[in-house]
Amino acid sequence: MESSNTTARNANLRYVIIGAGMAGLLAAIKLKERGETNFIVYEKGDSIGGTWRENRYPGLTCDVPAHAYTYSFAPNPDWSAFYAPGPEIKAYFEKVANDFGVMNSIRFNREVTGCRFDDAANRWDITLVDGTTDTADVVIAASGVLHHPNVPDIAGLESFAGKAFHSARWDDTAELDGARVGVVGTGSTGVQIVTALQPRTAHLVHFQRSPQWIMPVPFFEYSEEDRAAFRANPSLIDQIRYSEEYWENIYRFNRALVDPHGPDMQAIQNVVLNNLETSVKDPVLREKLRPNYIAACKRLIYSWCYYDHVQQPNVTVETGRIDHIEPAGVRMQDGTLHELDVLVLATGFKADRFIRPTVVTGRGGVSLDDAWSVRPSAYYAMTIPDFPNFFMLNGPTGPVGNFSLIDIAERQWGYIEQLLEHLRHGAKQVAPKKEAFLDYEERRIEAAKKTVFGSGCTSWYLDAEGVPASWPWSYEAFAEAMSKPKFEDYTILS
Repeated sequence: MESSNTTARNANLRYVIIGAGMAGLLAAIKLKERGETNFIVYEKGDSIGGTWRENRYPGLTCDVPAHAYTYSFAPNPDWSAFYAPGPEIKAYFEKVANDFGVMNSIRFNREVTGCRFDDAANRWDITLVDGTTDTADVVIAASGVLHHPNVPDIAGLESFAGKAFHSARWDDTAELDGARVGVVGTGSTGVQIVTALQPRTAHLVHFQRSPQWIMPVPFFEYSEEDRAAFRANPSLIDQIRYSEEYWENIYRFNRALVDPHGPDMQAIQNVVLNNLETSVKDPVLREKLRPNYIAACKRLIYSWCYYDHVQQPNVTVETGRIDHIEPAGVRMQDGTLHELDVLVLATGFKADRFIRPTVVTGRGGVSLDDAWSVRPSAYYAMTIPDFPNFFMLNGPTGPVGNFSLIDIAERQWGYIEQLLEHLRHGAKQVAPKKEAFLDYEERRIEAAKKTVFGSGCTSWYLDAEGVPASWPWSYEAFAEAMSKPKFEDYTILS
């Protein structure tokens, strides 16, 4: 029987949340706020924080203004700077989890290895890494995107005599002061590490496969007087988070992403080009740092000081190709050897994994790996046909870019809550119809190819077929879509 108008109240749904990062904590807090008590959060790590736990490298900073990178219901008057450092962000999430009373609902070091939907019982059977099991009426997959390190396959890496490690597996025993350090990778992480380590090292080599456009941004610390004012008058925080200027910047930036040949992208291109031309004095270095693609085709780098640091005499920007690693350092294809004591691999993450390697099996034995054999995708980034009562936060094809994913997750939760109401009122299964999903994907792919992400560069935004794995429409269109599900696009079984 199919129904969209269920009435019987099911007040004891069991929820399993996977992940205790930003999105998982959001789900737990929102469930608790509405009086739900039968939920648990399984976290594979030993503490909360998600990407802010995984990443501990020097220079780690969020590139979203701190007062915008907070839950709407939990402003933080005590940020130390306009862009908050990583340890403060992790501490913020810990404080929020404690303040909202969800810490006791989290089980640490309990990685979920399997989720199988039981068709007869209309529930999910959960398997944990230690062999224990659980059941759930609802699964909230809040496992994040960037948490499976992408370690490059460079010949001889294991032979390096010094310390070599991925940026998300930072080795605190590595001696950095006065050392010769190599950093592979020019994304946000690589740029932040270079700016932090340059003053500390004897010599630093930044291995650059492709240069990045750098968006100059303001940076300043908040004084104790500033923080006292925020504490005394929280509306001052709202004036930052909800300011017309901030949101118009978000809307304008997203218009540029959607229309890479329009005036908004041209304005961005002018800013980053002027930043390069006026900031880098050496014409040879300037050409090394000049990208050959449109700004934001790769994730735009926000930095107030990278060009300053990379021009220091103890920095070499290496644009040649690495041939192999040997005990003494990095050997280039032209024969050059960069002798190093420490090698940092700021080479990003496998952005197509999401909840995997957890084995997820849906209705009728359908495998998530099979469903995602071409590319990871979900209906409006949250739900998948044949995987009933399974909801993703910041799942595949969601908005990505230089804006707060907290805001994205909060909007997604508002959408999910409206679907959960059907389960709370007696429905057994809620899942998108295949035809609705296929229509969404067809429209999304066609639009995504026209965005800046599809304009000709390589990036982690692209799936295995070169299609941008992102929301391809405006931010306003996303907000509108999240305001209310199209219930006619869902199969709701009672």
